[in-house]
Amino acid sequence: MKYALVVFILSALSVSSASAQTAAPARLTGTVTGVNVSANQVSLKSDKGDVVALTLTARSFVLRMPPGETDAKKAVKIAIGDLAVGDRVAATYQESSDQKITEARTLLVMSKADVAEVHLKEEEDWKKRGTTGIVTAIDPASKVVTIKVGSKEIKVQPEEKTEFFRYSPDSAQFSDAKSSMFADIKPGDQLKVLGDKTADGDVKAEKVVSGAFRQLAATVKTIDAATGEITVMDLATKKPLAIRVTADSSMKKLTDQMAQMLARRYGAGRGAARGAQAAPDQAGQRGGGAGRGPGGGGPGGRGGGGDIGQMIDQLPAIHATDLKPGDAIMVQTTIGSATTHPTAVTLLAGVEPILTAAPNSTRDIMAGWNLGGGGGGEGN
Repeated sequence: MKYALVVFILSALSVSSASAQTAAPARLTGTVTGVNVSANQVSLKSDKGDVVALTLTARSFVLRMPPGETDAKKAVKIAIGDLAVGDRVAATYQESSDQKITEARTLLVMSKADVAEVHLKEEEDWKKRGTTGIVTAIDPASKVVTIKVGSKEIKVQPEEKTEFFRYSPDSAQFSDAKSSMFADIKPGDQLKVLGDKTADGDVKAEKVVSGAFRQLAATVKTIDAATGEITVMDLATKKPLAIRVTADSSMKKLTDQMAQMLARRYGAGRGAARGAQAAPDQAGQRGGGAGRGPGGGGPGGRGGGGDIGQMIDQLPAIHATDLKPGDAIMVQTTIGSATTHPTAVTLLAGVEPILTAAPNSTRDIMAGWNLGGGGGGEGN
């Protein structure tokens, strides 16, 4: 659920409480699918998929919330004719005593154009102030989460008003995320945080979105273009895995030059780690390698995980039909559920040089690439 819509709902509940005169009204959020001015009726499709026809009466309030506003008192009264298909609505309603009509009590409206404007601003904000990484440590007492971005570790410090969301097991779209809490974050989660960075490079979190995803290196076995499903061989488990590819899956292919560059970068980090393990006494005497950990010479500083994601995003998109059996890929997927295969969130082809030079680099590279739809734009 997007931030604007959360505010939208809270405002609607605030207004509706003043207008309710009998039993507590029902509530829904959804999209306008039809407006019949002569019949004073509005058709809505709720976010749960239900279709509801609401009748406006003398007791109904139709209010438009200006984009970016959070105070329901600033909503402006409008007429039913000002509504349009595609507008977003938070509604309260009641059935009449004879159950012949469903009476609208409050319709708090955000126009389709206003919604698009808010989403665009949110997307830009996430690009400027968003950080993505893998959760490596959680301190429940101080409520500090440590995430790994490339080879850097960044501390995420929630504040009193920080909003928490959790991705669905079957989706990386922020619009499918549910309201959550700090306790739901687990080590190994992918985490996106929106907030300003401190002088130390840590983040004061305004919004945190967490979720369980898997990152794996694999080779393609089969491609079924009709069903949008590919079967791969997981190089770690040596087992086949069926993965769904949807319209929301982000698929790219590295150029040969970029693949070689990343292979050198991650391969250098791997070599540095091996060198540190082979000669710990020498490193200690020099004082140069102590405490840096594996991959100290690899990505993570300037040109680290975030920059890799930006480079990948700029590549042209490919389709499942551009793949062929035997291709090496890195892929990030949803966990999936008991009834669904994992869905590809991001898939990267052309990675053979990287897997040869640094076979364990998949997680760092894929974690640095933004989740589809995440962030404010639904998405990163």
